[in-house]
Amino acid sequence: MKYAIITGASKGLGEEIARKMLEENINVIAISRTENEELRTAASNGTAEYSYYPCDLTSADEIRDVFSKVSEAVFHDQSEAVYLINNAGVVRPIETVGELEETAVLQNIQVNLTAPVLITNLFVKTAEEKGKRLLIANVTSGAAERPSHGWSIYCSTKAAINMFTETAALEFTNKQSQTVIFGYSPGIMDTGMQETIRSSSKEAFSEIERFKEFKEKGMLRPPSVVANALVKLILEKSIENGKVYHVNDLL
Repeated sequence: MKYAIITGASKGLGEEIARKMLEENINVIAISRTENEELRTAASNGTAEYSYYPCDLTSADEIRDVFSKVSEAVFHDQSEAVYLINNAGVVRPIETVGELEETAVLQNIQVNLTAPVLITNLFVKTAEEKGKRLLIANVTSGAAERPSHGWSIYCSTKAAINMFTETAALEFTNKQSQTVIFGYSPGIMDTGMQETIRSSSKEAFSEIERFKEFKEKGMLRPPSVVANALVKLILEKSIENGKVYHVNDLL
């Protein structure tokens, strides 16, 4: 049996990754604050199993409780492969340094960096104890590679998750682990995150007009296209440990 665990699976890219995995007969475990009932309906029309676990990724206690249960459910004698996709992310706060709101900063760091680190740590430990194959995809961003006015926290957390991915891969290689970890940069998509960006002010985000233009000129990819590229990479390609794959190179 094969399992895909997807955080942020209720909408956007996460929802489309879950749909594609179900189509590929991969059992899906969706993690988010609220459930997307359409995924359960989609699963009922196929042969793959679907499960949903509510989790607030800003809470370390919830992460520990929920993902301990999930790891027990997927690492068993019949499991062939486990795919962990750390997709959940937030772009807020969109604001310049000096005007950042404390709660928003802490939530961003928790969801974008702390949560995937804690989840990965727990899953790697269990996979190695059980001798099971684990593949981890950390959804990152082009913002990890260049500074952007108003995105100091988002850029920083995505750069940090890239370095965490590279370092973990180095460790896995050194101890000849079965675990593989990589980053996936999905580019610009037509999602709720883009709506959040476009609703910010020019004072907070100097590139807002360019992002509005992306929408107006139809330059935003559908999340389904980006999800299909990721799932194809996971299921069909030989993945280089620690590499950040960019969607433009896969389409």
